[in-house]
Amino acid sequence: MLIAVAIFSALPFGCSAAGSKPDKAQAAGPRSISVAVATVQKQDVPVYLTGLGAVTAFNTANIKSRVDGQIMKVNFVEGQFVHEGDLLIEIDARPYQVQLEQMEAQLFKDQASLRDAKLNYDRYVALIPSGSIAQQQVDTQKATVDQLEGQVRTDQAQIDNAKLQIVYCHITAPFSGRVGLRQVDPGNIIHATDTNPMLILTQLQPIAVIFTLPESYLPEIVQHMKNSTLVVDALDEFKKNKLATGKLLTIDNEIDPTTGTAKLKAVFDNRDNQLWPNQFVNVNLLLETRKNSTVVPTAAILRGPQGTFVYQMNADKTVEDKPVTVALTEGNTTVITDGLNPGDIVVTDGQDKLQRGSSVEPRSPTPANNAGHPNPTTGSPFAGTPGA
Repeated sequence: MLIAVAIFSALPFGCSAAGSKPDKAQAAGPRSISVAVATVQKQDVPVYLTGLGAVTAFNTANIKSRVDGQIMKVNFVEGQFVHEGDLLIEIDARPYQVQLEQMEAQLFKDQASLRDAKLNYDRYVALIPSGSIAQQQVDTQKATVDQLEGQVRTDQAQIDNAKLQIVYCHITAPFSGRVGLRQVDPGNIIHATDTNPMLILTQLQPIAVIFTLPESYLPEIVQHMKNSTLVVDALDEFKKNKLATGKLLTIDNEIDPTTGTAKLKAVFDNRDNQLWPNQFVNVNLLLETRKNSTVVPTAAILRGPQGTFVYQMNADKTVEDKPVTVALTEGNTTVITDGLNPGDIVVTDGQDKLQRGSSVEPRSPTPANNAGHPNPTTGSPFAGTPGA
């Protein structure tokens, strides 16, 4: 009897607890969706064209000998920076010095013969009025004088050539640059016909980068080149570090028909030697800077049957889909020309769970995911290839 009473007493309590669960769930209302948000901003947007390029020495010289002889001195160390006119290699000039002395002796001899021939010619000319000498003999003597004058000129040319060979024995730097690995040592015998150079000299300051861009960009590049000098940044192979900043020098005079691209050449001061010949680099060409543009993170942009749109968060933490007009995409930043105003808040992550009127809960303060974080490769908020 006591057991039955206890069970009967417990029944109303159990029913009451079970009935309270739906009441609490109903009171809780719809669940908020966690999303990431960003604030629409207004700022200057630099527009870059990106391409792949290779570093090229501004000047390259394969230093070879122009005379035959023995190397007496090598006046540089491998990797040394030399200036224009510095003496690099000395070749034994004594054989050419001997030839020079021989030519000078021959010149002295021929000059003496020429003086004698001129004196005889003057005597013959003085005898013509008296009729004691034939005109033919006078003409022959005149021809002898001319022949000896020609021989003197030949001797002088041979002397100049011998002096030039002595100059060739002293090999100097044709421009300022960095010496590579040498191929010869003192005591080696070299010849003017040798195919391998004694050393390679490259000019690293300044240095050039040749890169390619699609031909469709050329008209716009040419137009901007008329107004100002275009800035070029050279980045490493991972596009993480900026190696150097230079300027666009010129565009090649033809387009490659197989790839539809054109070659462009940029020049860099390279004072810190960050660029080396034949090094592959990524290139950012600053085409223009669009002033006071309305920008949002690219992650906020969605595309649907009705076109491009974003989810905008209202003050009551609900969202609505807003159609927008995209003018330009630069990496993780998109320029908007219509549909949003600076200060609006848009959703950048979690849009797949949203629909119009959904309740959201931002995962971070509104300014946290602002558009325009500085890009480590360029020092500016944007980098990439423009596109709508």
